[in-house]
Order: sequence, then structure tokens, then C-alpha cells
Amino acid sequence: MSTPMIAIADPYSSAHRIAPAFRARGVRAIALRTAFTLPDTARSTWDPGQFDHIIDATAPLERVRERLAALHPIRILPGSETGVRIADELTSALLPETGNVAALAAARHDKWQTGLAVIDAGLPALAQLATSDADELARWRTANGLDGEPIVLKPVHSAGADSVHLVAPHADPRPTFASILGGRNRMGRRDDVVLAQEFARGVEYAVDTYSADGAHAVVMVSVYTKHAVGDRLGIYESVRCLPHDAPETAELADYVRAVLDVVGLRNGSAHVEVMRTARGPRLIEVNARTAGNPLPEMTRLATGADQIDHCVRHVVDGAAGPRDYRMDRHVTAAFLSSPRTGVVADAGPLEALADLRTCVGMHLTARSGERVDRTVDVFTSIGRVLLAGDDPDALAADYARVRAAERRLMVV
Repeated sequence: MSTPMIAIADPYSSAHRIAPAFRARGVRAIALRTAFTLPDTARSTWDPGQFDHIIDATAPLERVRERLAALHPIRILPGSETGVRIADELTSALLPETGNVAALAAARHDKWQTGLAVIDAGLPALAQLATSDADELARWRTANGLDGEPIVLKPVHSAGADSVHLVAPHADPRPTFASILGGRNRMGRRDDVVLAQEFARGVEYAVDTYSADGAHAVVMVSVYTKHAVGDRLGIYESVRCLPHDAPETAELADYVRAVLDVVGLRNGSAHVEVMRTARGPRLIEVNARTAGNPLPEMTRLATGADQIDHCVRHVVDGAAGPRDYRMDRHVTAAFLSSPRTGVVADAGPLEALADLRTCVGMHLTARSGERVDRTVDVFTSIGRVLLAGDDPDALAADYARVRAAERRLMVV
């Protein structure tokens, strides 16, 4: 009997763990690559040695399908965001019983279509518009009574707060609109339309799930803190694992399960971002893949298993979907930002954070004498510090020390 194989579309970023996790259980891997020029954020996680076959997924879909079919994979999984669509299409063609609802594919790949599906299902949702016409945007804003409110403009296909902008109340949205339309986002796709949404005031959460045959288990709920720089939204400050018995966990889990049903996600991982407003939960976006870094590591620290671990158990052992998580210890990630573009005069205060009592890991891209960009999104963050332990007060004290060290960073 031949060794079973799985295929992974764009196995980068946090998805670089998928192949080794399956290989440890005797399952080999195939890499599907939708691009051969990788951004810096993906290049360091690409390890061709983990794969028995590497398929050029930039070829016509029929050719990719034929080559993959000849290898008889038992699953086709999305890796990073750029691989979500092709993994879905190939699964529908070759392994439909392991995939999601094909007729609802657009609702899993396109933020505009996701919002429409949620609205059509009668779930609470944000007002939104996708358009290539700035005049239509202005009319939509007025018709929805949003002229005196901030609105958000962003690409329909993107990740990591890429090109997410805030337009102030009564401000002309056209300049921001023009800065997005026609550009190429970090997913490598041209922004032929711009997505406008009403601005959701509240606390932002990520709900990470794993689904098996339509049953959705909550693997982790995390709470974000972010800030804006000018009109750029989504500058990450921290993400914290939320205890399973926190008051808002059940409400968020119920809402996300309903959203996953609406978009037809029946199998696999999802990373769902939700704003909890005074009116209740409101969907920001659905990502039909495993969560990005550092959430998988945080989830393993907090609960012992992340989405990839659950996927391996489901595929290899035939196990049912996992139960909702229980958190065993507190975990927080602090993201580091540069206030300006320039040269780091002294990274010593940041490097010293590795000695914090609750520090269990640190990733730092800002070194003394090196040039850094002003932080405007997750891709231009200059590092992060991972804190974990049983005492939430100790984590809070160390988190305050991280922020103090960040304020002492000199960029000239």
C-alpha cells in the first residue's frame, strides 16, 4: 500500500507547520505554489525539503488538476491566504466529500461576497459596498446615513490589515479610494474594486475554528488591541488568548458558527475576525485557513493543540472534530512598532525583553544600525514578544515593560 499524501496550497507563514505535522504521522506532502516569487514574509518559511512533489499552480487549472489527481492525495489543504481559492477549487473537483459547499465558494474567498451572504441570511452585519466608482461610494455613504461617521476602505482580497484605511466623518473618500483602486495588494492581486464598510466601534476578536462534516469547534478566541496611524487602521499592539469561560466567549462562538454555516464551510480551519459592538457581534471577515502567526503557537501554549494538530487527528485518525477549547494558561503576544522610517540607533532595550520572566519567545526584526519602515500594518511590525504563564498579573506587568522598552526605541 502506498504512503498517503496531502497537498498544501502555498504552505507558507503559519502553514509551514502543516507538512511536518503530517510527516510525523507517516503522511507525505505535495506543495502547490501559486507564485514563485515570494514576499519576504513568506520566504523564510518555505522549506522545499518537506515536500515529495512541488507543483506549479500558476499553470492552467485543468493541468494542475490532472497532475495532482495522478498523485492521489487524501486531502487538499489551504496554506496561506493566497492558496485558499485554488485549494477549494481542487478539492471540489477531486475530493468533494472532504471539502466545503461548492456553490458558496465566493462567500469564502471574497470579503464582499462574504458580507452579502451574511446579510442575506439575516445575521447581524455591517453596511458595505464594493465598487470601482468613487461617485457610487459617495452616494452609498449618504444613503446609509454615514456622512457624519467614519468609514473603512480596503481591498476585497487582502490580509494582515493590508491597505485598510479609515476615512474621517465628512471627509472626502475619493483620495483614499483612488490610492487603493488599481493597485496590487500583498496577496499579489490587482484591486479592481474597493470595499467600503461602516466603521464598527467595539472590541475586536479572532475566533479560530476547526470544522468536521459541518460541526464547528472553537479552537481559540483571542482579543486584539490595535491603533491607527493617520488613516491606516490595524496597527497591532497585542493579541491575548481569551479564557474559555469569559463572558463573551459563548456569544462570539454562536455567532461565528452561524457565519460558517452561511458561507458553506464544512471542513477545515477558519480564522474569523469579529467586532463586538454595543449592538452585538459584527463580522469583519472570514479566512478559510489556519490562523496566521503567532496565533497557532499561542493556542498550543494555552491549550496544548492548535488547528493544525486537530486537522492531523481528523485526517489521519478519522477523529471527529475537536471539542471547544479549554485554556490551561494565559498567553499574550505584544507586537512592536516603529514610529517612523529610519535607522535603529539602539535595539538594546528591545533585545533585553528576552529576559522577562514570562517571555517564552521573541521575534525581532529591528537591529541596531538597520533600516526599518514606519509600522502601518502587520507586515511592517518590527517584532513581537510572546508572554505566557499561570499568573495574569505577572503577564500584565511584563507587558507594561514591553511597551516601556518600545517607547525607548530610537529610530533616526
